[in-house]
Amino acid sequence: MTKNSKIKKYNAGIPLDISEEDIMEAMKDIKGYIDITPGDFKELYRLGYRHAIERLSKFFKAGDVMTREVYSITRETSTEEIAQVMASKGVTGLPVIDNENRVIGIVTETDFLSQLGSKDAKSFMDIIAQCLRSKGCVALPLRKQKAQDIMTSPVVTVTEDTAVTQVAAIMTEKGINRVPVTDRQGRLIGIVSRADIVQVSCELATKTGD
Repeated sequence: MTKNSKIKKYNAGIPLDISEEDIMEAMKDIKGYIDITPGDFKELYRLGYRHAIERLSKFFKAGDVMTREVYSITRETSTEEIAQVMASKGVTGLPVIDNENRVIGIVTETDFLSQLGSKDAKSFMDIIAQCLRSKGCVALPLRKQKAQDIMTSPVVTVTEDTAVTQVAAIMTEKGINRVPVTDRQGRLIGIVSRADIVQVSCELATKTGD
């Protein structure tokens, strides 16, 4: 079952209206006496809408929104190959796995930039990939390195049962854009990105607004 079909399945089973509970929670957010005017009602609706999105989001787990076809690398993968994969596949991070498919780290654009002394620079992995194949550039010292030399480890992971809201909170707290999803043995089964979470939020917003 694809990610989109799972989202549709969940949408079909969730009451996508603003509940009385959402309205009550919204009323608590409004300070002082409420004299219902068009402006008050609009504000009440806005807050109720927000609570509805938050409530419905709890129905979704990482396993429902994750990308299952994950590009991964091993600790021995060269930096040149990593950069080429990231550039050609249009991804900004690759999980590092061991021989048993367990996640042992992750390599991101930030890891490359850190090696170049440019933590705050913008990321252009296609440029780095070309640079690693040429001579005389700042990235040249990376040519002899491997994933194990630049990867971030240990890496933050979640399970299929982790709520999407919790995944979003982890990303915000850790300042990361993607989280590998593993089974109970730590083996890679998928990955959740900020884009996946945004897609779910948009789906819910559209349905709730109908």
